[in-house]
Amino acid sequence: MSIHFCKTTLISRCKLIPASISRQIQLSSLLIVFLFVSGCQATFPKYFFSSQPPLPIPKPIHQTKAQMPLASHEFYFDVNRDDVVGKLQVIQAKEEDTLSDIARRFNLGLEEILNANPTVDPWLPGEGTPIVIPTEFVLPDAPREGIVINLAAMRLFYFPKTKTGKLQKVITHPVGIGRVEWKTPEGLTKIINKEANPAWVPPDSIRKEHAANGDKLPAIVKPGPDNPMGTHVLRLGWPSYAIHGTNKPPSIGLRGSHGCLRMYPEDITRIYQDVPVGTPVRVVNQPRLLGWRNDFLYLQAYRTLEDDKRNHNALLKMSLKRVQATKKAKLNKRSQAKINVSLLQQTTQSPRGIAVPINKTYMNLKNHINTASPAINTLPFNASWDGDDTQHFTAKEVLLQINEKPKKR
Repeated sequence: MSIHFCKTTLISRCKLIPASISRQIQLSSLLIVFLFVSGCQATFPKYFFSSQPPLPIPKPIHQTKAQMPLASHEFYFDVNRDDVVGKLQVIQAKEEDTLSDIARRFNLGLEEILNANPTVDPWLPGEGTPIVIPTEFVLPDAPREGIVINLAAMRLFYFPKTKTGKLQKVITHPVGIGRVEWKTPEGLTKIINKEANPAWVPPDSIRKEHAANGDKLPAIVKPGPDNPMGTHVLRLGWPSYAIHGTNKPPSIGLRGSHGCLRMYPEDITRIYQDVPVGTPVRVVNQPRLLGWRNDFLYLQAYRTLEDDKRNHNALLKMSLKRVQATKKAKLNKRSQAKINVSLLQQTTQSPRGIAVPINKTYMNLKNHINTASPAINTLPFNASWDGDDTQHFTAKEVLLQINEKPKKR
């Protein structure tokens, strides 16, 4: 069974989202509202923290003049100093926008933008409504090599090889992951093959599932707009699992696949070009991410997956001790700064996927969000998407467009 949702514009059009969505859904009139479950309060030793009361809330920066947004998928950073890339932004919604539209515009997954804006109507935000764009990322706690996928964040990070002494480049994109009953595995594997315009041969288990729902699948789904693998596929060393495109872009950033990792059509094309066969792929599940940037320790908290039963409060306590004992923590005496316990608890109690400097004194979560950089609500410069969601291209056509040299004027 599938769930359809529509947005109202001058011409009404509908998009498809798989039935297995990781949050509860209610129908209210003609709108769909996601309900989120808040996390538990974390408790930590007192000597870790500074508990100064927050200052009055400053005037939001997004009331100032907005700037042209930059690409939110490619960044450079110093691996010896920093673990955080990008920046937090805020835009104003247009009348015809949905949060799904804005998510793709800024290379975010659906849950990323929903969690960052829990009080905003997903399908009718309204003209002028401030929308937080969570394009600041704490990198996963994993080697900075190859592809690292964080299931909790539903996000892929690719670290191309870099010459010694040069800044490290990271390319990051949102992904869709496996449903609860079709979990994406964790661990280390690698890219063993790449294929453009793949045909899909549905396994017997998937064909039986579809048949039980009255949807009989063919033995082979040929390349084209009906192929759920999209235009490109990177096959993994794990049998039956792959990183591939999709013919349902709104499913990116959701638990909706049969275990594979889905990407926006425009993102899989570029990853396909950049990533060589043999590239290591590490899949982790880290809903609490800690990392340094300048002299601040950032915490980025995501909602835990439904089937993740670990004690994340205890894990965070251990992570705090470990991150404050690293070489990076000794730079500029970073580790001497105390943790703002109030800010830490706000971040973990209501995980919004926003990177927060938890050793910043006299700060609360609302104040921090008010410091987001105001951006124009348009495709970022050098964005991965061109804004056209009406066409389906073959892999060859997309590659030709990307590599086409601009004409002289």
